[in-house]
Amino acid sequence: MDTGNTTFNAVAERALKFIPNEGTIGLGSGRAATAFIHALSKRVIAGLRIQCVPTSKASATLAAQLGIPLVTLDEVNALDVAVDGADEVDPQGNLIKGLGGALVREKIVAASAQRLIIVVGVEKLVPVLGARGILPVEVVPFGLSLCSRRLVGLGLACRLRLSSGKTFVSDNGNNILDVQVQALDKPHELEQTIRAIPGVVGTGLFLGMSPTVLIQRGESVEIRESPASK
Repeated sequence: MDTGNTTFNAVAERALKFIPNEGTIGLGSGRAATAFIHALSKRVIAGLRIQCVPTSKASATLAAQLGIPLVTLDEVNALDVAVDGADEVDPQGNLIKGLGGALVREKIVAASAQRLIIVVGVEKLVPVLGARGILPVEVVPFGLSLCSRRLVGLGLACRLRLSSGKTFVSDNGNNILDVQVQALDKPHELEQTIRAIPGVVGTGLFLGMSPTVLIQRGESVEIRESPASK
């Protein structure tokens, strides 16, 4: 999810150029993805034939309201393109996502797509992952205490995410621990270490996915191809 102040009209329109007719599209979650869903709906009304897999209940509800045909991953073999936002993007195209709480579904959809398009404002660009200080980690409620203790044992302070004063619950029925991090010099090792904790479902580290990153700078859009972009 992208939580910045950018208005994403230009970058959402640019992302449409990557959408094939008769394609199967992954729909991300958050402000940037919402702008893309609105732009996509106009193309559907104009005759574009697609089917979409949403990454959250919120995106599914919006897309359905706007007349975008929806399917599930069980109904398709693969996705042609997935379009989503991000909370951090490093120079290699690695990402941190999950401030909106849809990280696990977003990662599944991204991994199912032949091409991943990330739409962000320039404020989401970082020299190294972790620069913004938060790494979301989704955990099953039964393992919440164990996961918290193990993370603290690794020297990683964490805080249970709340929403309106209550424990946040993801669309998967899980909780989110917001782990306090600094610049990550070995993100792959950290990903493996955290994922090895029983009860952890996934982290907000999206590594090695080689996205095409569309960056909105005012009314212009910069296209940044990651190494080995699909």
